[in-house]
Amino acid sequence: MSKTAPHDDPMLIGPPPDIGTWNSFKQFLYNGEKGTILGRTGLSWFKIGIFYLIFYGILAAMFAAMLLVFFQTLDPRIPRWRLEESLIGTNPGLGYRPMPEEPNLDSSLIWYTGSHPDNYGPWTKQLDKFLDVYRRPGLTPGRGQNIHNCDYDNPPKPGQVCEVDVKNWYPCNTENNYDYHKGSPCIFLKLNKIYDWVPDYFNDTGALPKGMPAKLQEHIRGVPTKELNTVWVSCEGENPADVENIGPVEYFPKWGFPGYFYPYENSEGYLSPLVAVHFAAPRTGVLINIECKAWAKNIKHDRTDRLGSVHFELMID
Repeated sequence: MSKTAPHDDPMLIGPPPDIGTWNSFKQFLYNGEKGTILGRTGLSWFKIGIFYLIFYGILAAMFAAMLLVFFQTLDPRIPRWRLEESLIGTNPGLGYRPMPEEPNLDSSLIWYTGSHPDNYGPWTKQLDKFLDVYRRPGLTPGRGQNIHNCDYDNPPKPGQVCEVDVKNWYPCNTENNYDYHKGSPCIFLKLNKIYDWVPDYFNDTGALPKGMPAKLQEHIRGVPTKELNTVWVSCEGENPADVENIGPVEYFPKWGFPGYFYPYENSEGYLSPLVAVHFAAPRTGVLINIECKAWAKNIKHDRTDRLGSVHFELMID
């Protein structure tokens, strides 16, 4: 009696039947014979679902716990890294308002026609919006009860903030359109806030820096001694032609930021002090490059990096 050779077994002859790509895919999605969906039975899906639910639940809990511990090390009011330790550093810059808005965000040109309210209106409306928090203390949380009428002889106590009264800075007020309609606009300057930064004032009027404008030096030498504790401000034309075209420049309410606003400690309701710069008679029809600087012994100036200064252009038709 002969034995059947292994290769003669009908179960081992030839490849498995070809059911086609589409049928194979449908069988992968659902196989009725084996009771699988996407290659797994219901029990298998249940087990793997429970595993990943527990795994990601523990992962999320660990992340939440670490985040909670991290936030316990932070103070909502005081930054963890300050002054030299921070990315901001110790050299404040200047900001200005109004600024060009969309679609000209990359521009620094203030350009308008003084005889057309529709043309200069967007600039004055932007100033109205910017100054609204100064006019209405209730818009800044905690400001109402913390406001203190500061002076050089009457600095604020811890937790108090100084009043910045912008209502009476004629001609730089909303009732006067900030003098834009007369072709002599007001630009508002503010010093960037750096927590715990204290200005090093020019208390020695005989040692004022050579780069400081002569008019500002003359003004400083004439102020009372207590008012020397001020971060002074100057705005000039950048180039000889700009110096000729810029015309007289006036500063309201003072020629700088009073020292009683510093150091900035993020007290509730704090608003940065402002200086309104009034360009009384700039030449019309020409582009004027203007550079404004803040002056204190510990403020360095770098035109490339805009340290301690700000640049903008002014053009009035």
